[in-house]
Amino acid sequence: MSEPNILVEKHDLIGFITLNRPHAMNTFNVPFARELNDALWQMENDPEVRVVVIDANGKHFSTGISLDEFHGKTSKEFREFIRLMDEHNHTIARMKKPVIASVKGYALANGAGLSFACDLTVAAEDAKFGTTAINVGLICLGPAAPLSLNVGRKKVLEMVLTGDIISAAEAERLGLVNKVVPNDQLAEATLELAKKLAAKSPLALRAGKAGIYGMQGVPYHQAVDMLSDQFAALCCTEDASEGVRAFLEKRKPTWCER
Repeated sequence: MSEPNILVEKHDLIGFITLNRPHAMNTFNVPFARELNDALWQMENDPEVRVVVIDANGKHFSTGISLDEFHGKTSKEFREFIRLMDEHNHTIARMKKPVIASVKGYALANGAGLSFACDLTVAAEDAKFGTTAINVGLICLGPAAPLSLNVGRKKVLEMVLTGDIISAAEAERLGLVNKVVPNDQLAEATLELAKKLAAKSPLALRAGKAGIYGMQGVPYHQAVDMLSDQFAALCCTEDASEGVRAFLEKRKPTWCER
């Protein structure tokens, strides 16, 4: 029996999704993309998980879509195939729980897009990012969607049209990475961030993610009002009452499990 393309486990309110095609540099194919998307929804629907981490077995996070997939398909089949390859971009944005990418080695093309789509990214010093499909006559339009939420249009065009590979330090400077750490500290630093988030109110985390994503493309004053309404709704929850009480009583809060 072959190894699964995606491994799933959970510990202490943190769900781990591990890319598991190291022999193929964790490239996307149809089973891989389906298992990844299924794993994301599994974590989203698990009440014992508050934060999700995506990491990878092998030397590299992911080097994109397997080039073996780009032949023998009709136009309709290619549309269906590419939509499946891009499905995680929709899923992560729709999830209520924060998703952290833990990146080492190469994160290229669809692999870079997966990192860009995650809510937060921790990268090893040796990590390299690139929307490289242009170099084989293709183009990274799927990854461009989450990329455009992190950097400006000119930089998106530069990265997508040149296919240049950038370092983890440059990715951090651009806002594509939250933190760069020595290679041997990647797992520890990712877990530290995940634990920090898991200790927060699940309802507040949910409101924060929904608010930030929801205001994209919304006119400023409309966005302020929308976020004010979401904050007001959060104020009416038990978590908000418990958080204020715990602060005033100088103790750790006990959050609801919803």
